[in-house]
Amino acid sequence: MPSQSKSSTYSSAQMLRWLWVNYLSDFKVWLAIAVILMMIEGATFGSISFMMQPMFDRVFVGGEAGSIWTVGLVILAIFLVRAVTALVQNVMMKYISQRSGENLRSDLMEHIIGLDTAYHQTHPPGQMIERVQGDVASLSMVWTQLITGLARDLVALISLLSVAFWIDWKWMMIAMIGIPIVVIPALTLRTFVRRKAMAARAVSAEISTRMDEVFHGITQVKLNSLEAYQTNRFNKLLKRRVGTEVEAKFGQELLSGSVDVMAGVGFLAVIVFGGSEIIEGEKTVGQFMAFFTAMAIAFDPLRRLAKIFGTWQTAAAAIERLLDVFDTKPTLLSPQSPAVPPSAAPEITFNDVSLSYGDLPVLNGTTFTAQAGQTTALVGASGAGKSTLFNVLTRLVEPQDGNVTLNDTPINTLALTDLRSLVSTVSQDAALFDETLRENILLGREEVSDDAIQTTLMDAHVADFLEMLPDGLESAAGPRGSNLSGGQRQRVAIARALLRDTPILLLDEATSALDTKSEAIVQSALDRLAEGRTTLVIAHRLSTIQNAHKIVVMDKGKVVDQGSHEDLLARGGLYADLYRLQFRDGKQVVDNENRPKRTLTTPKSQDRPQSWFARLFKRGQRS
Repeated sequence: MPSQSKSSTYSSAQMLRWLWVNYLSDFKVWLAIAVILMMIEGATFGSISFMMQPMFDRVFVGGEAGSIWTVGLVILAIFLVRAVTALVQNVMMKYISQRSGENLRSDLMEHIIGLDTAYHQTHPPGQMIERVQGDVASLSMVWTQLITGLARDLVALISLLSVAFWIDWKWMMIAMIGIPIVVIPALTLRTFVRRKAMAARAVSAEISTRMDEVFHGITQVKLNSLEAYQTNRFNKLLKRRVGTEVEAKFGQELLSGSVDVMAGVGFLAVIVFGGSEIIEGEKTVGQFMAFFTAMAIAFDPLRRLAKIFGTWQTAAAAIERLLDVFDTKPTLLSPQSPAVPPSAAPEITFNDVSLSYGDLPVLNGTTFTAQAGQTTALVGASGAGKSTLFNVLTRLVEPQDGNVTLNDTPINTLALTDLRSLVSTVSQDAALFDETLRENILLGREEVSDDAIQTTLMDAHVADFLEMLPDGLESAAGPRGSNLSGGQRQRVAIARALLRDTPILLLDEATSALDTKSEAIVQSALDRLAEGRTTLVIAHRLSTIQNAHKIVVMDKGKVVDQGSHEDLLARGGLYADLYRLQFRDGKQVVDNENRPKRTLTTPKSQDRPQSWFARLFKRGQRS
């Protein structure tokens, strides 16, 4: 993985060294061949101009008929060499560009995925997409132009100037009197072009972010009639990008245009000085035409070289943005000598855990134990810290104080992959990918037998709706599972968790967004999933967790009470208050999210089923 010392700015030498060491040096043999071919191609420019003198002096003016074929075939051979070398080196450079860009994108994607969740919370997906796609594409395009310019155009310029010098060094010096016209703008515009290029890349990232948000939230856009509003915001970003792109292009083309001014001034001086020498017979027409051709052709590679100077600023902006990502290192790492993870459902203990996001405290000395193989429910108002406990347990975040243990083994002594392989999660928002249902359930696992897949589909009740899909298990889930209903997405997520067969199960409001029928089916699958696992459940509807082995009541990041449903009601306190809010006169009227529910008589404790999932399933059957 590339590395670079953290810095706010980088010199061109640092950027080029980073690019060469990490991505281009792997193709040094290919690059060497391509550069040699570019140099040969560049030398043909000088050869063409050199052949102008014998063509005019010996053929057109001297009338040597025998020289027609000689001169003509030499010029043809030069053009053939130029055509072949240009073809081969362009194809080779395209290959190198694509392969190195592929490697860079792969490294960048791997690095971004490995960064802490805190980084992703402050860097929207659109920005990351633009880094991986736009910045790498911009860089790949520019470095090929840079190498081509330094190899082909520089050699072409040297060969052409050599011909001009050989004909008359005084003419060449006179032709170059306009050099300050190029140098002064180049030095002045360097910072301007890079600044505008950086601004253009930043606006492109904003545009990608806006499109990502709009397309993923298209339903809300339509329901709230936000089409015109979102289009207007998008158009403002487009106008900003047009402005920055045009300003950056202005700086680049000003450098290129200054070469034309320099050429005009130089040619004027040569015509005035050299014309008199030709009239007086001191120089031949062939010499002047060879010189004129050499200088005329020379200004073309010189123009490209001048433009490369400006184009490099665009590449530098892209490299600086990429290095900014690579310089960001994850802080949540596996220990060098990881401990052995538990093989069975472990006891989970939170020991005086405290965590703050900046100045906002989220957990404040949280302490409780979830017994091995049992179900522990977490209840409390929104913002009490329940979901944060899940993030701490899976080491998506690191607490400032306290620790979490699995059978007395601190989780920060386990390898991250080992820790997370112990956990399956089913949440309210089932995260499905735009792949087939099979891929969404297997998640890349290839060792699973067909029998195991079929058993999982039956246990998770996925088999219930497969026949309704056009291609069964091979049907596409759609972006974020949009081809499936909420209950179907939840059952796919449960099938995924069943197949993982982990000793720890985390349920985060897994059924709160479902209708009664889907809820009953999903709860039945969850009941089977929780068997023999240490299960932590976040629930707002207390009716779904009354038969949990333990209920932990949280308020403002603290555990304020814990115990069974009956014990908590008998003691009064926050849990009893929450219960009374949801149940009045023995009837459930509203959940903690203020979502209306159908009336349901609360059963007495001795009438409740032994399984807390089975109770809800039974309720669904009665509906």
